[in-house]
Amino acid sequence: MQVKIDFNTGIIEGCRVTIRRLSDMAEFYSDQVSVNNMLKKNRDPCIYEIYEYSNPADEGNLNFGTTIIYPGKVGSEFYMTKGHYHQKNAGEVYQGLRGNGILLLQNRKGEFRSIEMGKGSLVYIPPEWAHRSVNIGDELFIYYFVYPSNSGHDYETIRRTGFMKLVVEKNSKPCIIDNIKYTPSES
Repeated sequence: MQVKIDFNTGIIEGCRVTIRRLSDMAEFYSDQVSVNNMLKKNRDPCIYEIYEYSNPADEGNLNFGTTIIYPGKVGSEFYMTKGHYHQKNAGEVYQGLRGNGILLLQNRKGEFRSIEMGKGSLVYIPPEWAHRSVNIGDELFIYYFVYPSNSGHDYETIRRTGFMKLVVEKNSKPCIIDNIKYTPSES
């Protein structure tokens, strides 16, 4: 099987496309006042797009695709993905194609890591680590991903608990801060 990826735009021909707007992710942002103000002003920007080629969820198969995160902020919090755990014990690999971002990782034991990503970065995400990507630049942040087809996604835990850390702009620079709304997962 062969597909074509435009490494400058992140677009993959002939695959499933998911578009996430602010209204789709409102509860994933910490600053609900800014979320509500943006939505009341009919500002429902595209936060990110996913171009994914999925294979049957059989042992040994891989899914792959690209994520394109737009530049911008909700209040002082940078545009980001929802973030997720995998339902199965599975790792994932990201390769930076364009722009600059930060990958946030956390596990249920309370450990946290952050990794800066850019064009040419190759990052391994270990099993049992939730991950969220954040665009900290003023251009598209695009990366390629690959993970086992049978690993599934658990967005619900992150929706319920939040992420341990947030990436916000302070003094015109990205800054990682504690998320005061974070509640540790019981599972």
